[in-house]
Amino acid sequence: MSRSVRKTLPVRGRVVCAAALVLTAAPALADTLVDNVNGMSVARDGSVTRFTGLVVGKDGKIVQLLKRNDKRPRTDYRVDEAGRSVIPGMIDSHVNLMDLGFTALTLDLSGIHSLIEAQAKIAEYASKFPDRAWIVGRGWDQSDWGLSHMPTAAQLDAAVSDRPVWLTSRDGHAGWANSKALALAGITAATTDPAGGRIERGAGGKAPAGVLVDQAMALVEARVPPPRPEDRDLAFATAQDILLKHGVTAVGDMGITIEDWQAYRRAGDADKLLIRIMAYASDVDNMALIGGPGPTPWLYDDRLRLDGLALRLDGALGSHGAWLKAPYADNAKSTGLQRLDSTQLRNLMSRAAIDNFQVAVEANGDAAAADVLGAIEENAQTYKGDRRWRVEHAGVVDAADVARFGKDGAVVSMLPAAVAEHAMAEARLGPSRLGDAYPWKSIAASGAHLAFGSGAPAEEPDPLAGIATAITREDSAGQPFGGWQSQEAVSREQAFAAYTSGAAYAGFADGRFGEIAPGQRADFVVLEKDPLLAGPDELRKMKPTEVWIGGRQVFGPAERFLLGNEDDRQNEKGR
Repeated sequence: MSRSVRKTLPVRGRVVCAAALVLTAAPALADTLVDNVNGMSVARDGSVTRFTGLVVGKDGKIVQLLKRNDKRPRTDYRVDEAGRSVIPGMIDSHVNLMDLGFTALTLDLSGIHSLIEAQAKIAEYASKFPDRAWIVGRGWDQSDWGLSHMPTAAQLDAAVSDRPVWLTSRDGHAGWANSKALALAGITAATTDPAGGRIERGAGGKAPAGVLVDQAMALVEARVPPPRPEDRDLAFATAQDILLKHGVTAVGDMGITIEDWQAYRRAGDADKLLIRIMAYASDVDNMALIGGPGPTPWLYDDRLRLDGLALRLDGALGSHGAWLKAPYADNAKSTGLQRLDSTQLRNLMSRAAIDNFQVAVEANGDAAAADVLGAIEENAQTYKGDRRWRVEHAGVVDAADVARFGKDGAVVSMLPAAVAEHAMAEARLGPSRLGDAYPWKSIAASGAHLAFGSGAPAEEPDPLAGIATAITREDSAGQPFGGWQSQEAVSREQAFAAYTSGAAYAGFADGRFGEIAPGQRADFVVLEKDPLLAGPDELRKMKPTEVWIGGRQVFGPAERFLLGNEDDRQNEKGR
């Protein structure tokens, strides 16, 4: 939780808690005027609303938007933003919230550029924590190390051999184990690959090499000691703090368990749940435990809801796990991993839909995309109404299937940061299929509803950087110049909508938050520059100066926070 929430400051002789100011009971219907802003909000159709002030009621909802010449109403409190830009709170449509927190609290291998550097960091971490029975962490990517193969258990043993080590890859679809961890999990040359998973084998034999892909990861994960409730509470608080610093006020949280849900409930009960969570259960059992007969109601003033079920149909492109229609260009023997067969997928979708749970299916390859589209088309014949079937990632899509996304009103939640891995995509797909990769503009043109996310902790949850990538198809270094497959770049308005109003729609939160509009929750971000006019480099460097959720400032300095109306009346007398 941001420290600014608890900071106190003097306001004309009074000491007031900054976060509680807008919650103070008052006779006026509107409690706070946020004035002198360069305000903007983008609807799902791309239309932009501009305003120079907004009035927030004591219930934390927006009462009124003001133009420059509109008369300012009397309110209990007034914030002068001195011409700064105000945009809706950003929504990351696809995160693994607990993983984001645990990644920050454990061994983090993101940003490592060689195997030798990774080994040194692992050994240093193990030395720093000699009492930990397991060394766990996340964030490695063999592509960043210049390796043409996965790392091995022997290479991990060289860093730590006295304790089991388990390190999840950056994309979350592979795990790297040392010999101790493999032995504890009972993985030997005789162990067969589980359905939807793969055990990497040593050259010329069947001995486990050290990396487990997708469903095979469960073999080791079952032996890793589970987090305690207090560990989860800390992980959530850590993740929330990371999100607020990036101006993220709401997330689509994919794959939660009942233990995760209880951590969110504990935070809500203690008034420490600041962000808004649209949650999707990891499996049917957790869906039923949390939601029972259907999606939960919105809790804690629209801060928490179980929307439905998250399913993973295939693996990731980077680990050759994405399920493709044709073999990989750099591995002619593989078309990837199908984690669920077609019957399983349809049955699970039906099980969720029959109780009105929303379904979100992660599909990375073109074969996976085609299969989930077929499953949506079949289920839509039975389950009528506003279902908002979600397809997550849609990294590779056959051009012949693109038009199908718009047929049943599907929501497609995509990851702009994936474009930074264009060299990997080129190696996996070959030149003939590059036009099928990350087709944002084509899918939006099909009539599907677009939402954007980060996949955090796989990538940093930074929506402004994501917008820069979405409108340029260039990575953070501006490469490749002119954009990679630039025909699939989206407009600036489309990108902003996909991170705000579109992402809210994706989680059945439209009308509650996602736009700065009367009746919606007062979730907004204050920036020094206008993001609709800023260049891509400026967007990537832009950081929020303030973040407000429900009319309450939860991040940023409080020194210039509020002026009461008594001060305004005194100023008027002196004029």
